[in-house]
Amino acid sequence: MKVADIRRTFLKFYESKGHTIVASSPVVPGNDPTLLFTNAGMNQFKDVYLGFDHRPYKRATTSQKCIRAGGKHNDLDNVGYTARHHTFFEMLGNFSFGDYFKKDAIHFAWELLTEHFHLPPEKLWVTVYAEDQEAYDIWHKEVGIPADRIVRIGDNKGARYMSDNFWMMGDTGPCGPCSEIFYDHGPSVQGGPPGSPEEDGDRYMEIWNLVFMQFYRDEKGEMHKLPRPSIDTGMGLERIATVLQGVHSNYDIDLFKNLLAAAKAAVESVSTVPADINSPSLKVIADHIRACAFCVADGVVPGNEGRAYVLRRICRRALRHGYKLGARGPFFYKLVDAVRKEMGEAYPELMNHEIEKVIEAEERRFLQTLSKGMDILDAAIAENKTGVLPGDVVFKLHDTYGFPADLTADVCRERGISVNTAEFDAAMERQRAAARASAKFKMAQGLDYTGADTVFTGYETLTEKDAEVVALYANGEPVDRVEAGSECVVVFNRTPFYAESGGQVGDQGEAKNATAILKVLDTFRVKAAVTGLQCHVAEGHVAVGDKFDLAVDEARREATARNHSVTHLMHFALRTVLGDKVAQKGSLVTPESTRFDFSYGKPVTAEQIAEVERIVNAQILKNTPVQTRVLPIEEAKKTGAVMLFGERYGEVVRVLDIGKSTEFCGGTHVKATGDIGFFKVVSESGIAAGVRRIEAVTGMNALSWVQNTESLLAATAREFKAPVSEVPVKAADAIATIRTLEKGIDQLKSQMAAKAGDALIAEARDVKGVKVLLARLDGADAKALRETMDKVKDKLGSAVAVLASVTGEDRVQLAAGVTKDLTGRVKAGELAGFVAGLLGGKGGGKPDLAMAGGSDVKKLPEALEAARAWIEGKL
Repeated sequence: MKVADIRRTFLKFYESKGHTIVASSPVVPGNDPTLLFTNAGMNQFKDVYLGFDHRPYKRATTSQKCIRAGGKHNDLDNVGYTARHHTFFEMLGNFSFGDYFKKDAIHFAWELLTEHFHLPPEKLWVTVYAEDQEAYDIWHKEVGIPADRIVRIGDNKGARYMSDNFWMMGDTGPCGPCSEIFYDHGPSVQGGPPGSPEEDGDRYMEIWNLVFMQFYRDEKGEMHKLPRPSIDTGMGLERIATVLQGVHSNYDIDLFKNLLAAAKAAVESVSTVPADINSPSLKVIADHIRACAFCVADGVVPGNEGRAYVLRRICRRALRHGYKLGARGPFFYKLVDAVRKEMGEAYPELMNHEIEKVIEAEERRFLQTLSKGMDILDAAIAENKTGVLPGDVVFKLHDTYGFPADLTADVCRERGISVNTAEFDAAMERQRAAARASAKFKMAQGLDYTGADTVFTGYETLTEKDAEVVALYANGEPVDRVEAGSECVVVFNRTPFYAESGGQVGDQGEAKNATAILKVLDTFRVKAAVTGLQCHVAEGHVAVGDKFDLAVDEARREATARNHSVTHLMHFALRTVLGDKVAQKGSLVTPESTRFDFSYGKPVTAEQIAEVERIVNAQILKNTPVQTRVLPIEEAKKTGAVMLFGERYGEVVRVLDIGKSTEFCGGTHVKATGDIGFFKVVSESGIAAGVRRIEAVTGMNALSWVQNTESLLAATAREFKAPVSEVPVKAADAIATIRTLEKGIDQLKSQMAAKAGDALIAEARDVKGVKVLLARLDGADAKALRETMDKVKDKLGSAVAVLASVTGEDRVQLAAGVTKDLTGRVKAGELAGFVAGLLGGKGGGKPDLAMAGGSDVKKLPEALEAARAWIEGKL
């Protein structure tokens, strides 16, 4: 049974049992900041279990996309070296929300495994929580599993309810016992049954976990029975596939066999050596492409923070393993189509061909860093005599060459060398200290605050009299007093300052009293309803208990409000022009501009942007009052208001009515649409697969943009000596002329290459019956060298040649060529690399033609002579 058939059988089975098939949620949790990535099937139902969300169904089944490669759940370092660790995996699950409970969950599981997947009952073992007699009796008395194949697991993790068979959502919340199902591979495989001292062996493999949520754990650790017990199960698709396909490694199932074959072909397309299909590096590549493809499909792009960094790390780890296999060009992005063929039917989001573009761009960006970093790291490891790589080497690679520290550790681990992490951490801390001394101080998280919530008055006023300092922090630690010249975080009991939230930046301004002045540099949330002001103490001092008069920077707040309000109008206009499937994927509202990310599968045309501008500006001109309503969330939902991407809402929400837009929003806004003044889109671009970004300006910023654009256009018209209206025609004529001239230059270069080739024939020498040509063509570019090489090879017949061109004071361009009949003995890529190495450079290519470069011009004559000896040794 193939992987696709297993997935389909599972979902259809539970559908026949009254479950609704629910599509997998994205790998990026849309409304759960506690998770870096979706890592379990129940993630999308978390709010249902907690009672915050209500669905039209009580039974659900899913095949959920999951990633475990960052944060608490991180299997990255094991991937490729074990049989079952992956960065990306699929979790099959069935869920009951207060409907059926243990009896049905157990019977459903047994029926599916034995009657539909046809597993031998005698091969299946189960575990139960030691105190869960109900589950034990169902397995033993109703299902009929012998007592010697049911294992009771107690509190084996050091505390009450701390057990492998007791599941908890967190320190508080729904929890309950669970029952795990194991498959026995037989005595030929080492290992003992679950709960035994030998349980870590591979003989007994866990395939399914049935969680019985029947308690609620409160802050004191006390258990309370849930009024509506629920079911949450999880079965790894890749794991059950190994059992059903009779193999012992996930990499031997049909899906991975196909991905490994595709990975081998892709690597070999940019390598001169074959790739071993059993190589751990090839397994890393085959695993990582799924994680990367699904991340990009769900809107993540490689970057330096959070999920974006995890994606970058996974991608670059795969590229490093490709490099290890001999890959010297882009190959990884080519595997997206292989993932699409295997999984595109189940996950149509893979059909977006922007995925390849994002991964290829990251791949090309990293190739040069990878090559340089590996050269330095290889040399450092070769010279190392202690078995411990110094931390300053790791830091230099990271800081100077952009070679990630985790990749360095990965390489060292493979070579049996450890890394002096203490030295590296010390170097990083020195860098951070220097950065803190010269950069803007900001402490937005981790402050230990236990006081009352902040009263926010910023919707009604921009000033506040006699606000009291209730908490004060310096360098992240609570303090009683901060003197002039220092920076700190201040929490006031009342504040008009808006904290950064919902894409809107925090306010700036000033706090004063008779003896002190605080410059408010930023505003953020210390906790959900607690506001922190990042301040520079300009004069005097600030102490807990002091009172200050607060004033928000009015011009900045108004500019920000214009941009925030217009974002809602723009969202409405985009949905009007592009369709209701447009959904917000992120935003950034500053005083200067608004940036809006949204789901859409192709570029927005100039005509569509013009229509969006027309709709928004028409609503601005109507100057309709802006209304905000504070409503209970269930009542707010009935208004039809749009709930925005990534936001978590409480029991009471603010509903914003502006123009024709009605949306949930807690931000600050203009009083009437006319206050926005003027709206102009300044850019539109793609930032990820299926995600576009629009940047726009309003008010005086929009006027400045238009004036600057007009000035540039007028300057261009002057250069063309034509009216502005004729600039497009003049520009098109100029481009056509340039292209004609470039074609003429190319023809001349080709003619020169032909003549140069003819002239060089006489310089070729006979070496063991083969014509060998080593010559200089100073001034020739790479294209001219390639064309000349083609002419030379055609004229000489059986030949090996190296052509060199000095293109500047410190640059040598090389071309190496070998006729087809000789590539079995001499490889052009190796020849080019050898010569370039003597010149302080590198290069490579195909066996019959390769390009390279170097910087040591003075060594060119001796490098060409060395090449002659190298060639002779190969013939």
